[in-house]
Amino acid sequence: MKVVIFAGGKGTRIAEESVYRPKPLIEIGGKPILWHIMDWYSSFGYNEFIICCGYKGQMIKQYFLDYYTKNSDIKVDLETGGMRILSQNIEPWKVTLVNTGLGTLTSGRLMRVRRYIDGDTFMMTYGDGVGNIDIPSLLKQYYSNGKFATISLTKPEGRFGAVQISRDTGLVECFREKARGDQSWVNIGFSAFSTEIFNYLGDGNSMLEDKPYELLAKDGQMGAYFHKGFWSPMDTVKDKEYLEGLWNTGNAPWKRPPA
Repeated sequence: MKVVIFAGGKGTRIAEESVYRPKPLIEIGGKPILWHIMDWYSSFGYNEFIICCGYKGQMIKQYFLDYYTKNSDIKVDLETGGMRILSQNIEPWKVTLVNTGLGTLTSGRLMRVRRYIDGDTFMMTYGDGVGNIDIPSLLKQYYSNGKFATISLTKPEGRFGAVQISRDTGLVECFREKARGDQSWVNIGFSAFSTEIFNYLGDGNSMLEDKPYELLAKDGQMGAYFHKGFWSPMDTVKDKEYLEGLWNTGNAPWKRPPA
């Protein structure tokens, strides 16, 4: 089964980093966040990826073109120009890299990779968020729903304090950190789709999360998978530092489970 990853946006909220490289190539623990996402899927046996490239997409292509030699021990004969691989420990990934346009919205990006998707079902996620989503459970929910789409939802960690104000005095009566259980359910990617979803994309000039999802929900064709484990986006430098700190502990929740 193919996994489609959106990796074409400009990443303006993390411009300190994305001005130099596309957001999916921003590193956590010395590896691009895109690698971390792919490695998580791969840990469940899903090794075929379609990357929707856009902003600085050539850098993503070059990353994969150089991947084999950069991660192998090699012997180079400078006199003849010959090269021999001495040893390698490379992931068994097959990666299709597709130019989907610089300013293309997510519906349009998905439409542009349609010809590379085989079978009736595929998975999709964003190239800027990591989590310990149970992929087999997500797919089980998708098949159980029998709908065209199943999206993963979670309640993110609270980032803002909850304040109660007195109507009479205007003073703060209560302040507490907003708990995870107080949040609304939000879409985190990590979705499973039937190819029937392509009938909902229209001309591709909208965000997938806008009209297509609204139409799927209206038609009763969108199921939900509730993820109660770890998930975090990498929208800002603060997010990057948070994820980097987790990785450096050696116990990052999205780290590939031991074999």
